[in-house]
Amino acid sequence: MKQFTYYAIALLMCLQACRSDQSKTDESETAIKLVSPDFNADSAFVYTKAQVDFGPRIPSTAAHTKCLEYLFQKLKSFGADVAVQEGPAQTFDGKKHTLKNIIAQFSPEKTSRVMVTAHWDARPFSDQDPDVNMKNKPFDAANDGASGVAIILEMARQIQQKNPEVGVDFILWDIEDYGKPNDESINETTWCIGSQYWAKNRNTKAHRPLPLYAINLDMVGGGNAQFTQDEISRKYATPIVNKIWDIGNEIGYGAYFINVPSGNLIDDHFWVNQAGIPCVDIIHYADQSGFYINWHTQLDNLNNIDRNTLKAVGQTVLETIYREKEISR
Repeated sequence: MKQFTYYAIALLMCLQACRSDQSKTDESETAIKLVSPDFNADSAFVYTKAQVDFGPRIPSTAAHTKCLEYLFQKLKSFGADVAVQEGPAQTFDGKKHTLKNIIAQFSPEKTSRVMVTAHWDARPFSDQDPDVNMKNKPFDAANDGASGVAIILEMARQIQQKNPEVGVDFILWDIEDYGKPNDESINETTWCIGSQYWAKNRNTKAHRPLPLYAINLDMVGGGNAQFTQDEISRKYATPIVNKIWDIGNEIGYGAYFINVPSGNLIDDHFWVNQAGIPCVDIIHYADQSGFYINWHTQLDNLNNIDRNTLKAVGQTVLETIYREKEISR
């Protein structure tokens, strides 16, 4: 009898353990159901490094020209229709440049589209560096520029392998980060020159109908990143803000996509909104702490790029795109 009881108890414990293990398996399988491909953060890191290796991508420099060719060919190799929008530009210091926005389209025949953007240029000086001897020195711009572009490149690679239901437009803005420190002009017009030019001179035939919405990526690879909901995004694109932040939280990145409002930020998304496309800014910024800790300093380098942040942003944006459905327009 004792032996029978022992075996019965052992069997019961085994069954309970099996059920518990099965429950854990079921929970892990149902907790996060992605419809998007797996965003590869290692790949995005490689694309970040490739840009940094050219040196600071300051407009009108050799590094800028070499990086342009790299980005153009890389997007083309992923199957996108790629073009460069060129235009005259003058920066606040009186220097004249030819800006070069890189525009890539996937499935241009589709009428339901999502647009994702980032700037690919580098600021020519690290004016926020605590060392006064470094304030006029260029910096790598690994996070402030290269990280957003790298996420776009990895998304393009994934789209080539598995098409979403909607078309996707990528735009890499030029001369975004060459603005006047403490710019007091209306809408800080010495910044975001590439997106300003596009908003005023875009090819309307190539963008009809307009994308459903746009997402701008800026400083999306730093450690301990938190992305708040800025005032411009909330003003022009509240439903899109809610959608992206809800998806980020749903798929496990709530530590990054925090439901906290922040103040007025003039970034490339402002000008996209002026062009009639609701646009959200995913940017490492909070009212209390300001921008990314290494913003416009010598420490904005590859050593301070975090693959976990690249993953959080890349997977969230990719999932947002792949959940969109083609609609009749």
